[in-house]
Amino acid sequence: MERALSLVRYLRAECPWDSSQTPESLIPHLLEETHEVIDAIRGGDVNELEEELGDLLLNLAFQIVIAEEVGQLDADSVYGRLETKMIGRHPQLFGNGEYQEWEALKAAERLSTGGVLDGLAKGLDPLTKAYRIQERVAGIGFDWPNPQGAHDKVTEELEEVTEAIESGSTQDIVEELGDLLFAVVNLVRLTGAHPTTALARANTKFHKRFENLEALAKQRDIDLTAAGLETLDMLWEKVKQEPDNLP
Repeated sequence: MERALSLVRYLRAECPWDSSQTPESLIPHLLEETHEVIDAIRGGDVNELEEELGDLLLNLAFQIVIAEEVGQLDADSVYGRLETKMIGRHPQLFGNGEYQEWEALKAAERLSTGGVLDGLAKGLDPLTKAYRIQERVAGIGFDWPNPQGAHDKVTEELEEVTEAIESGSTQDIVEELGDLLFAVVNLVRLTGAHPTTALARANTKFHKRFENLEALAKQRDIDLTAAGLETLDMLWEKVKQEPDNLP
């Protein structure tokens, strides 16, 4: 990190583009690099991951250096807050007490200054935000004891979606679908998975299978736009028999 900070300080002093950047102007780059790191992790390419982690590190260093320049913070203060937080959340490792659940510790910290749901990032996608909301309230014990409770809730919400569809009320349908999605996220969380990871894997699986469907249709000289649902389903069932070979 020190080398990255030194590099950014030099770039800020010598390069017009680098010196003109602000924390706000760098946000798109920070977001893009974060997503590229995620893609590299999911792709399993170590060389690509190494490069993308370097790009992300550069963006983090930029934010610290620019804040240093205007006296808002410095690298030592960032490190200090990180160390204090991690020591506080690992009492059993630093002689400060017995092991406690991570979310319970964080919930206690939040309750000392505000509410359990205070401080959630505004830019979170709805799927991740639902997960974080549920994770936070679980930290104070507001949670199903096992996945079965969440599973039953999904079944209940699915029935309510069916009723809303039968009623024909668009507002009710949207509300009940939202409740269903929230319940599904909870079920995913309680099985130990993350909804964005599970959905990303499903997206990848569907994408690959549909490409195989297109290839099979081409082999059989089938026009996808005119094939009809019955033929498309037949092709789909055929490609589903092939291994997905997902990472």
